[in-house]
Amino acid sequence: MSDKEFRRELNRVFDEVSGDPSPALRDRVRSSVAQAPEHRGPYWLAAVAATLIAVLIVGVLVVGSSLSRRPAPIVPGPSPSSSPVTTPSATPNPTPTSTPPAFPCSADATLSGTGTPVLSAYISDLRTGSHPGYDRLTVTFANGFPQTIEIRIQQDTKFTTSPLGQQLTLQGTNGLLVVIHGADLHTSYSGPIDIVTGYPGLAEVRRVEDFEGTVQLGLGINGAACYRAFLLTGPDRLVIDVRTP
Repeated sequence: MSDKEFRRELNRVFDEVSGDPSPALRDRVRSSVAQAPEHRGPYWLAAVAATLIAVLIVGVLVVGSSLSRRPAPIVPGPSPSSSPVTTPSATPNPTPTSTPPAFPCSADATLSGTGTPVLSAYISDLRTGSHPGYDRLTVTFANGFPQTIEIRIQQDTKFTTSPLGQQLTLQGTNGLLVVIHGADLHTSYSGPIDIVTGYPGLAEVRRVEDFEGTVQLGLGINGAACYRAFLLTGPDRLVIDVRTP
């Protein structure tokens, strides 16, 4: 349809609807229709611009939401098959045993103290004690070691006193005779001269002699006369250990 025919058809429709319109109304309608294409351009551009802006906003929101939902980076951990590193703990020292190691049975022995012996060593203490595996006799000297100490094994517990020569029988089955040269048992000692212990090994300790610088001690022992003897200082002393049966 041509533009002229379109205008004619439009006039006819207006005439049918409104009757006989005034010339002024017809001119205003025609002017509006003629100007419509000119005003339609800016509105169309605004709509297109609004659509583009909306698309950009939606795109930004979608991208931002995607970035916010991105999973956190995985930090590599220790391999399940790897063994944990442990710091070795210090190994504690073994608890020392209260039982001393077994000692060989000594034969007759002679002991001498270090340094120059005194002319007469004063015995100040006779002390006995029982320990796991052995019984002990300790003879303490107040002013230094005597000249020599002899220890002799006996097959019985019979001893002869000196200088009287009396016969003594101590408890036990075997004995030790301890002879201390250059000593006395009366200047610094005031304890018992006959000690019955009741121990399993060392049964009895008794003075046999204390005369003219010689002291003899008789030891009655249950079982074999198995012993070890040594000297210690601080204070100076003789130690005799008798193995228990």
